[in-house]
Amino acid sequence: MSTQTLFDDGVHKNVLFEGFEEGTSIPSNQHVIIHAGKAMILDPGGHKVYSKVLAETTSQLKGGKLEYLFLSHQDPDIVAAVNGWLMTTDAVAYASKLWVRFIPHFGLDRLVIDRLKPIGDEGMILDLGGCKLPILPAHFLHSCGNFQIYDPISKILYTGDLGASVGGGHEVADFEQHVGEMEGFHQRYMAGNAVMRAWANMVRGLDVEVIAPQHGGFMRGKDKVEKFINWCENLQCGVDLIADKFRVPTE
Repeated sequence: MSTQTLFDDGVHKNVLFEGFEEGTSIPSNQHVIIHAGKAMILDPGGHKVYSKVLAETTSQLKGGKLEYLFLSHQDPDIVAAVNGWLMTTDAVAYASKLWVRFIPHFGLDRLVIDRLKPIGDEGMILDLGGCKLPILPAHFLHSCGNFQIYDPISKILYTGDLGASVGGGHEVADFEQHVGEMEGFHQRYMAGNAVMRAWANMVRGLDVEVIAPQHGGFMRGKDKVEKFINWCENLQCGVDLIADKFRVPTE
């Protein structure tokens, strides 16, 4: 269990939590963006990490306010504990419009249901204490209703499951070696090369210094960012590879 500060200029701060899971749960990263005493937590996680992540977030805030919960998509490692967050804070949660009717199945209390807000397919801008954070469409990477966040101050692109890898939330030293830790997941979970190319075309227009996914290591430096975008753009995955699995089982 560790906490890493990815950026801090005294007003704006980006913090990574990793290794809070126990047992057989898939390891995941939680990210917090703090600007002028206002905060957003990205993909806060499930029930087993809830109390620890809440305590660490409160510690990082130092009397500030948690404004937003960002839910990149509907998976349980992202949203399972959302009721606890909404019951114990005044935060507003944002998720794809495709998932706002499904997320209540995780046990959302009627007292907080009005603080789960939809994001349209085109994305939006969230104002965090004066910092404008674009919520970017990343549909089918891997969820059909999926978003990422770009932070223009720290120049961090929070990519959710895109860029996920095995291992902890370390800084990637060797991109070529790291590909082996990403490839299998992306080939099976990402929908196909067409959306990978659309994503690459979109993010090339951003000034990105860090790729920060929800699982595994983060990639810092424009060289690694460019290599990652190029790798995504050219990867065959999902429907490109799955056709030969469509056979009636014989045993």
